[in-house]
Amino acid sequence: MPSIEYQGLKFTGGKFFIIISLIGAIIGGGWTGYKFYDDYLDMKQQVQEFVAPDLSGFDKRIELIQQEVSMLSEEMQMILSEVELVASTAKELKDDLKSDVRQLEKDSRHTESLVDSIKNSTREELRLFEDMIRELEDNLQLEIDKALNNPLGNMSAKVK
Repeated sequence: MPSIEYQGLKFTGGKFFIIISLIGAIIGGGWTGYKFYDDYLDMKQQVQEFVAPDLSGFDKRIELIQQEVSMLSEEMQMILSEVELVASTAKELKDDLKSDVRQLEKDSRHTESLVDSIKNSTREELRLFEDMIRELEDNLQLEIDKALNNPLGNMSAKVK
């Protein structure tokens, strides 16, 4: 088996392989550390060169939107108060109309009862009048029959 000797140390194949692997790992670790540090320096430079964007336009827009929302809110409050006023007025009108309709119904029933009463009394008076007319007709017919059946009926009195 080949071996390497260096300053009195003897290295065989397995040890040699381990040493080469260890040297490769150290070199790879150093390279990774270097790249990491290089990226860190690049990022540090970018952060130092960073200029915050001008957001004043957004601030103005936000303020304008807040003013518009405030105005819309005030308008909505005015509209709601007007709607409440209209609703209360409509309720009052509805209640007044209901009471008027009830009063009209009451008056209508009263008028109807008066008309019925007058109609009934008129019918009764009409019956009495018809009875009186029949009685007068009967009396008149009786008088006519008496006059026609009277033997002296052919006599006539001369009145001048």
